[in-house]
Amino acid sequence: MNDFIGLAILAIFPICMIFATFYDLFTMTIPNKITLVLLASFAVFAPLAGMGWETALWHIGVAVCVLIVGFGLFSLGVMGGGDAKLLAASALWFGTAFTLPYLLAASVLGGLLTLFIVIARRIMLPQMLLNVPWIARLLDKKQGIPYGAALGPAALYVFVGSPWMNYITTGQSIG
Repeated sequence: MNDFIGLAILAIFPICMIFATFYDLFTMTIPNKITLVLLASFAVFAPLAGMGWETALWHIGVAVCVLIVGFGLFSLGVMGGGDAKLLAASALWFGTAFTLPYLLAASVLGGLLTLFIVIARRIMLPQMLLNVPWIARLLDKKQGIPYGAALGPAALYVFVGSPWMNYITTGQSIG
């Protein structure tokens, strides 16, 4: 394994997910640039980490399926468009073996986040908190839930046990 490649993978995916988490929490949006960085970096790092074409095609197929379901949820008003794109881009990295655990972790964290926000929206909070623009937006009952704030931590949780981390730590290629 090239140490630079491992360090770049270790930096790019987690940084994108952390940035998406906080950006969504503070602004209720996820920039397309994050999704594009995840897509482009997968295209660069997958072959460098030894991923074969067949495996890469499975990863792409999973990502397309997740994107289709995500946009279905977006059309129903259940999920934001940025959330759907981030979900698909991160599923691209996880492929067939790790997307389901990722979706499960994201669902649990998303449910907890939703519960926390719904409860916070029902209780009277100090005015000084409501004067902070991102907190006021988060607690506005007309706003949705920043689901990217759950997708990021879920992705980091799954990433630690993924073949990417195995590649980084042992140099073993990713199939």
